This record gives sequence, C-alpha cells and structure tokens, in this order.
Amino acid sequence: MTLALLALLALRSPQQGPALLVDMTKDRHLISSLIYGMNDNGLNEKVGEVDPKFAKEIQLPVSRWGGDATTRYNWKVDGSNSGDDWFYMAGSGQAKPVPSGSADNFVKRAQEAGGIPLLTIPIIDYVNKSTENDCSYPVSIFGPQQRVNPYVHPIVNGQKTDAGNGKKPDGSQIYLTKDQILRIHIPNTPDLQRAWVKHLVEKFGPASAGGVPIYQMDNEPGGWANTHRDVHPQPPTYGEIIEKTIRYAGAVKSADPSAMVLGPGDFGMAVYKGSPEKQGGLWNAELYLKSLHDASGKAGHRLLDYFDEHYYPVPDDGVGPLGLAPAGTSANQKLRLESTRSLWDPAYVEKNWIGKYNGAIRLIPRMKEWITHYYPNTRTAITEYNFGGLESINGALCQADVLGIFGREGLDLATLWGPPKPDQPGAFAFRMYRNYDGHGGQFGDISIKAQSTDQGKLAVYAGERSVGHAITVMVVNKTDEDLASKLTVIGLGIRHVAAVYRYGAADLGTIQRKPDLNLGGPILSVEFPANSITLYVFTP
Repeated sequence: MTLALLALLALRSPQQGPALLVDMTKDRHLISSLIYGMNDNGLNEKVGEVDPKFAKEIQLPVSRWGGDATTRYNWKVDGSNSGDDWFYMAGSGQAKPVPSGSADNFVKRAQEAGGIPLLTIPIIDYVNKSTENDCSYPVSIFGPQQRVNPYVHPIVNGQKTDAGNGKKPDGSQIYLTKDQILRIHIPNTPDLQRAWVKHLVEKFGPASAGGVPIYQMDNEPGGWANTHRDVHPQPPTYGEIIEKTIRYAGAVKSADPSAMVLGPGDFGMAVYKGSPEKQGGLWNAELYLKSLHDASGKAGHRLLDYFDEHYYPVPDDGVGPLGLAPAGTSANQKLRLESTRSLWDPAYVEKNWIGKYNGAIRLIPRMKEWITHYYPNTRTAITEYNFGGLESINGALCQADVLGIFGREGLDLATLWGPPKPDQPGAFAFRMYRNYDGHGGQFGDISIKAQSTDQGKLAVYAGERSVGHAITVMVVNKTDEDLASKLTVIGLGIRHVAAVYRYGAADLGTIQRKPDLNLGGPILSVEFPANSITLYVFTP
C-alpha cells in the first residue's frame, strides 16, 4: 500500500465525535404533534401555499392563516389590504366575492391534509372595505410619492392611478385623516369578528366538533405603525394591544366557547421587552400574560389559551442575514447552526445588540417561566419562525435541529413561515420526523432523555411511540467532518435492532434506508457522515 493511499484513507477516516446518551427512563413528557406545522396562506403573502401533496405526505398537523395581510382581512368581502408589504393595496378584485371564501378554502385545505387550521382574527381599528382594487395612497389624491407600484394601476373614481408608498419624494410620511382612511376601510369591531366566528361554526361546526380550533389575536401588533401605518401611524402601547385582545378574545369565546385563543404573536426581543420602566418593571410579554390572567378571572373563563411569539434569528455583528435568507457564506452557515441555541441554551449569548443588552435569549424556557409566574397552564407557541437556507443541506440540518429542540423543550405549537418546496432539503427535514420511510413513519410522541457531550457538533433527540413503543433517535451531524461516536442507550429491553434512515449532503433527493444497526450491548460505536441527519428506529 503506497504512502499516498494511506494518506487518502487517513483523510477519509472519521474523526472522534462527542459521546451520545439516550435514557428512555428519564425526562419523559409528551411531544405535541402541532410543533411540525407551517404557515399556508392565500392572501398574496410573500410566503406561498404549502404544496397539497407534500402537506398530505407529512400529514401537516396544523396550518396557520397569518401574516401581515390578515391584519385587515374583512371576511364579509373576502378582501384585505397588504399594507407596506405592497403599496397599501386593498381589495381582492373579485366580481362576486363569497363571504369568507378564501378563509373557508384554507380551512378545507388544512383539514384535507389531515391537520387543523389556525385562523387570525383582526383586532386593529380598521379592515378592508370592498373587493374593488384600490390603495391607501393614490397619486391622484396625494400627489407624487417616493415610490409607486410599477405593476398594478387600481381604478379610483373611474380613473387609472398609481398606488404610492405613502411617503413624499423627500421621504416624509403622509398621514391620513379619518375620512381618508374610511375611503377604503370600515371600522373593525368585536361584533364583526364574532359574526365571522359564527359563520365558521355554522359551516364547519364548533371547535369541539371538528371546526376551527384556534384563533390568533392579529399578527405582530407591535409592528402596526410600520406595516399598517396608514391606519395606525403611531406605535401601539401594550396597554392598547391588551385592551383590544381582551375584547376580541371575548367575542371569539362567545361565538364558540370550545375554541382556543392564541396571542400576541409579536416579534423579537425589543417587542417582548418594551418599556418595563413604564409598566411596573414588567416586560411587554409579562404584562400581557398578567393582564389576560386578570381579565380571564373577571370574565369567568380563559381568554388566552396559547402564549405565542414569533422568532427569527438575528445575525451577529459582521455576519449577514439568517432567517428567510439563502444559505449564504460559510460564516452565515456556521452561525445558522449555532443560532438554534437561542431557543434553549442559557450559556449562549449572541454577539449582537440582543446579547449586549439582554444576555441569553433561551426563548422557550423563558416563555415557560413567564407563564408559570403570570398565567399558569397556558400553552406555548411560536407561530412564525425561519432560520433560513431551506434550499440547502445547511438549512435542512438547522431545521431538523429546531424540530428536535421544540419537542425536547416541550413547545406546544409551531408553524414555519416560508414553507419549503417539496424537493428542497428543508422539506426532507420535516420528512425525517413525519414520513421518513415513505409510509407515514413518524418520530416518537413521548420525549425521552437524549444528550450529547457537544450538541454543537452532534445534536441528538429521542422519543418513544405511545403506540407500539418503538424508540426513535435522531442525530444531526452539524459539522463538515465524518464523526465516530459512542452511543449509549439505556432501557431498550428487547429492542436490539434498529432500522436506520439517513438524509445528507451525499444525496439531497431522497432519504436513504441504510443497513440495520445491531446492538451488541448498551454501548456501541456508530459513524455519522458529515452534514447528515440519521434516524434510528428501535422496534420491539
């Protein structure tokens, strides 16, 4: 054997990886199937609909009707206003709109995939007025503006006019009077939304009988003064958001007492925190929970069932975007795989303004602590998140890590914003948990103890199926090296052989069925290829 060949073999030999431990007797708790959800919109959002075949393939457990456009959706005319996302365009252009038509179709689509729908209820002051295509800032009324829609020319008073962005050429904002707002909007009221929920109950039944089970109180209300500044130019206080939530949540509960309410669905540490010095030392999130708890006591029933926030990773200083962005540079990809620690790790402090002023995020444990202190037994949700790179193996590794974290940390519901296409690597991350074998095989629904001596290199998650009692172990190799590690599995009993499924950089088009893993004892040495996701399924 030549020295050159020996050198080549040495390069290919696996590096020593961190030790892995799975103990099915410890840290047992249920994994909610609703953590594997996605946003699936039909209101011209930048995020598209989930591919129907893919939704059925992974038995998509929950679909969310959310995003900026839902904030001003008027169910009676089946139309909305896109706000700052697209030149404040309003209407739907339908000649004969069907009340709640788009939302009803969404509910049907979610149910056909085998899951449940989550609908957003507007709580902002105004909603869309009609189906006619129009805009908040037509040039014909407000004159030249900084930018105009180059594609769509709505008809206003019989004349074609450009839709502006609501800013004068010098960048100053155009403020609307109430009459100017009412030109293409109507006031929103709890009665209007109560009537919508009653319509949904009449069409699909109450939540307790298979109807819409969860309603979200608007979308990112902390950002109204940005996305919806034409109708809400001043940033809302959290007192305003809470007062509106209480009234509209009461409307939902009166129309369907069996339905659940979710909120506030806001975004980022700056909004979670707010101005505690003005709120008795409470962060916005804490004030929200405390106030909803107190209001529920007065109402005699729960007004909030899920405490929900949105989360997108913020890049470190000097590193480009992560969430909703392509894989990017090697620095971006490295940071993407590290950033999942913000969901749980008290030792992970980001190198940006968040870390500088707030320390570790550890979002899910923090949310649970707030709930325990201010509104016990409220469930947790993250109805928008995206770590980016879903078109790449880097994004798939990250997504598989995130889904494992959600289950281990006991999150109750999550919906990915920006669903991957069925042939993208990000879609295979979901398949590894929801359909790894092409026959509906799923990760366990009871979380059990799984730990790695270096979660940054090899992330490990384990579960047990309540039916059949198979043990599933998911290992994500987040490095560019083949790693060999010791795997210890405690409590397997008669389960000595594991089916092995793997997805990785070697073949981005399929999940490969590998040779079975035979246990000679509780400790064995296993290899994990670089940039790969490996699933072991131990069945009795």
